[in-house]
Amino acid sequence: MSNIPPPQPGPYAAAPQPMSPSDEKMWSTLVHVGGILFQFLPALIGYLVLKERGPFVRAHTATALNFQLTLLIAYFVGSLLSIIGIGLLIMLAAWVLNIVFSIIAAVKSNGGWPYEYPMSIRFVR
Repeated sequence: MSNIPPPQPGPYAAAPQPMSPSDEKMWSTLVHVGGILFQFLPALIGYLVLKERGPFVRAHTATALNFQLTLLIAYFVGSLLSIIGIGLLIMLAAWVLNIVFSIIAAVKSNGGWPYEYPMSIRFVR
């Protein structure tokens, strides 16, 4: 038998460090604003990377991800229905709702308040 020591956990095996409240607010705000420009990608990345860094940022990234996935469904349905014309109105409405509700959510998260998007399907809790 050899005296090989057991493997030590690497630097990535440690539990994520909690963020300060100001950092949580900043990242939550960025995730909401990022949804305006890049659709669901900032919310998805933010949720996967930041969900264990604090309860505030977890709640806001999950809420943003739920809303962006709901909008993705609306865009898909709108693109299918664009053949008969009503789909263009659906896609326009989804685009406007994305801008308006994402700005409201960013302002709320920057102020430290919780926010739930209206008309959002809860995929992630």
